[in-house]
Amino acid sequence: MTRMTEPIRVLVVEDDPVAADAHALYVGRVDGFAVAGVAHSRSEAVRVLERTQVDLLLLDLYLPDGHGLHLVRSLRAAGHHADVIAVTSARDLAIVREGVSLGVVQYVLKPFTFATLRDRLSRYAEFRAAAGEASGQDEVDRALGALRAPRPAGLPKGLSGPTLEAVTRTLREAPAGLTAAEAGAAVGISRITARRYLEHLVTDGRAARSPQYGQIGRPELQYRWVPAAH
Repeated sequence: MTRMTEPIRVLVVEDDPVAADAHALYVGRVDGFAVAGVAHSRSEAVRVLERTQVDLLLLDLYLPDGHGLHLVRSLRAAGHHADVIAVTSARDLAIVREGVSLGVVQYVLKPFTFATLRDRLSRYAEFRAAAGEASGQDEVDRALGALRAPRPAGLPKGLSGPTLEAVTRTLREAPAGLTAAEAGAAVGISRITARRYLEHLVTDGRAARSPQYGQIGRPELQYRWVPAAH
C-alpha cells in the first residue's frame, strides 16, 4: 500500500487582502502544498503559528506592525524552524543577505505570476525532499541547487508587472466582469493592450472569459475574475 505524503503546510503572511487571497489561491493550486492559514500582520501570524503546524511561510516583508524579518528573527529565537520564502517588492540586497542569514530560502519579487511561484515552490519541495547522507559534494550541490532558478521567470514579452497588477485589481473589483474596452478605460490603456493582459490572466487560470450577447454586431468577450477555491 502506497503511503500518502503529507502536504507542505504554508502560512501566507501578506497585509494586502487582495494579494493575500491571490497568493493563497496560487499555493492551493500547486501539488504537494496546502494553505495552513492567512495572516495580514506580524501579530496575526504569531497567533496562527501558536495554534497551527506550519512548514513554510510565504512572507511579505513590509507588514503594518513590523518588518517581516523581525518576525523571522523572533521565530528563530523561539525555536520555530519553519522555512521562509519572502514575497516582496523590496530590492535592497542588504535585506536579502540578512534574510538568508535568518533562513529565508528564496525571494520572489512582486508582482509575479502563478508560474513563477509554482516554480519556486516546486524547487523548495525538491530541496525539502532530499534526505539521508550525501554521497559527496555533487549530491550536496544538487540539493542546494534545487533552490536556485536557472533564470528569472518573467512575464510574456510586452507585458509589465505594474500594468498587470492594475488590470488584475480592476478585474477583481468588478464582480459582474469587464470587457477589454472597460478594463482599458479603467486602467488608462487601450482596449487591445487590456485584452492582452486579460488573456494572460485567462491563460494563468486567474480569469475566465465568455461572450457577451445582446448588442448589435459581434458579441464582446466578458472577463471575470476566478475566485479562490475554499
